[in-house]
Amino acid sequence: MTRDEHIAWCKRRAIDEMEFSTDPKQGVVSMMSDIRKHPETNSEALQALCMMTLLGPCTEQGVRDFIQGFN
Repeated sequence: MTRDEHIAWCKRRAIDEMEFSTDPKQGVVSMMSDIRKHPETNSEALQALCMMTLLGPCTEQGVRDFIQGFN
């Protein structure tokens, strides 16, 4: 799987998880978990960004924007 394919997969799973659980934070948790599963996206900086997002207020639209912002 290419880096771009992996990121697209992570985004789909994160949005699906957020919608299924009805908890926006679960979308961030999913993204944080899945982004580590590819050598080109496994980054401590991305993990820190996800953690900072979890510490703030997480609305559904805000998390969607956060997830879609990955590239």
